[in-house]
Amino acid sequence: MIIDLISEYGMFLAKVATLVVAILFVIGGIATAAARNRQRSGHDGELRVKYLNEEFDDLRESIIDEVWPEQRRKAEAKKKRKEEKARAKQRKKAGGEDKSPPRLFVLDFDGDLQASDVETLRREISAILEVAEADDEVLLRLESPGGLVHSYGLAASQLKRLRGRGLKLTVAVDQVAASGGYMMACIGDRILSAPFAVIGSIGVVAQIPNVHRLLKKHDVDVELMTAGEYKRTLTMLGENTDKARAKFQEELEETHQLFKSFVREHRRGLDIDAVATGEHWFGSRAKELGLVDDIMTSDEYLQGRKGQVDIYQITWEEKRKLADRLSLSLTAAVQRVADRFWQRGSQRPFQ
Repeated sequence: MIIDLISEYGMFLAKVATLVVAILFVIGGIATAAARNRQRSGHDGELRVKYLNEEFDDLRESIIDEVWPEQRRKAEAKKKRKEEKARAKQRKKAGGEDKSPPRLFVLDFDGDLQASDVETLRREISAILEVAEADDEVLLRLESPGGLVHSYGLAASQLKRLRGRGLKLTVAVDQVAASGGYMMACIGDRILSAPFAVIGSIGVVAQIPNVHRLLKKHDVDVELMTAGEYKRTLTMLGENTDKARAKFQEELEETHQLFKSFVREHRRGLDIDAVATGEHWFGSRAKELGLVDDIMTSDEYLQGRKGQVDIYQITWEEKRKLADRLSLSLTAAVQRVADRFWQRGSQRPFQ
């Protein structure tokens, strides 16, 4: 009886595996088609604009409705109408009804190792530059522990486009802006940091595993052919030499010097040798060292500015084509089927 049950269970697992492989094959085909469609299409997303002043007002009114007595609510509504009339009058006096107050554009950058959000950032900045005026400002809410030098160098260059057009750039760090993240942050005219945000790490690090001795132990040879003395320095499979290590270290030092020069260019007065040790600091200490300008969260900054400017959050969102949506749906369906099979199998008693 036990042998029969084990045999039956084995057949059940084989069927599940076959079903999963077949569906994954279909999903892979759909995903490939979706990728090809994205490459062919130049317009693969859309820009979303959210008016944050209205969101703040909605939050305020929601709590007022719940906690204030009726008489006070009426007085507040009257005061608000009066303020709106005064603003309209001020706009008209400044140059007509079409004259709008200064605008604060809010961008978000959530950095990973490859700074993958740089493409989104590029599109958002391009959109802002189409409409920005001299008295407008950009707030970048930045979160990044750093990553590849060339990737974060490009991200920083995108931010320099804003400075190049004369726009004020404020960078707010609520949690972390380290290494490449700080490379981006230092572009700002002003850097804000939460008290315990991680700031700094102005350094360069690289590591590479080497399994040469393991391969040698098992009589495995690795042939590496290069043209150019330093086409390859350290390798994973071959035997590394002192000369290769020295060259690799030289390249790291050169990159570090470029990083230091970049920060020094944008943070005048900063004692770069004191802070470019690869260390990081919490926000309060970073302010003492001159790495940031003020201790403040992005929420605090926005609430303090909402009465002075119109605040717009700008977000570029990738479009999901039919193939992408089908791929997601099929993936969810596979998960449900697999869960159902496993539950059924786990509920079958052994005797």
